[in-house]
Amino acid sequence: MEDIQNQLISSAKSMGMEVSGSEAQSFQQYMELLLNWSEKMNLTAIKEPREIAEKHFLDSILILKYIDLPGGAKLIDVGTGAGFPGVPLKIMRPKLELTLLDGLNKRLIFLKDVLDRLQLPAELVHARAEEAGRQKTYRGKFDFATARAVAPLNLLCEYCLPFLKMGGTFVAMKGPDPREETDDAKNAIALLGCELTKVEEFELPGGDRRSLIFIRRTKPLPDLYPRHGAKIAKNPL
Repeated sequence: MEDIQNQLISSAKSMGMEVSGSEAQSFQQYMELLLNWSEKMNLTAIKEPREIAEKHFLDSILILKYIDLPGGAKLIDVGTGAGFPGVPLKIMRPKLELTLLDGLNKRLIFLKDVLDRLQLPAELVHARAEEAGRQKTYRGKFDFATARAVAPLNLLCEYCLPFLKMGGTFVAMKGPDPREETDDAKNAIALLGCELTKVEEFELPGGDRRSLIFIRRTKPLPDLYPRHGAKIAKNPL
């Protein structure tokens, strides 16, 4: 299978990031597992190793360019799928206390294999986000929440913001031109006791444009939220 280690190191360097040899080795192993498992289940539409290195791995770790994730910080990756951005962030910050949440158990079985082989501890949670967000174990317990999802930001906020403790930050990974989404989500952000702190836009080496939206908890979360998933979808905040 194609070796992506040097490419990842040099691509990261071009973006102002440093990936060590041992980290690149872990990403190589992650990619090989991802492609092997993808023969049995749908984990990624991207099958080209060099594209995986850029559009999955580099894309995920670029969060670290814009925010400090200190050792011991608690992060929940909501709707983690094949593990992005949670597992790449854990590779780069091994002391991060990572929780990977997904509604599809077979994805978590894949992620357990990845984490075991890379010797990276993390909690795997099989639940819908709006259900976990009402559980005492997870509600208001995290320094950071991430989501790399296609849902509009106003919906994502109700799924993800309930996990944040006071002062905690949600990082929404989005495509280009996020202004319309952030405008549409202003009401949701305010109702959920948070505020938009910044938006960072960048371009991957291959030309794909991305944005990161940062939202911080400044007030307590009202007991009403999150609502049932059907209500979130039918009547977004």
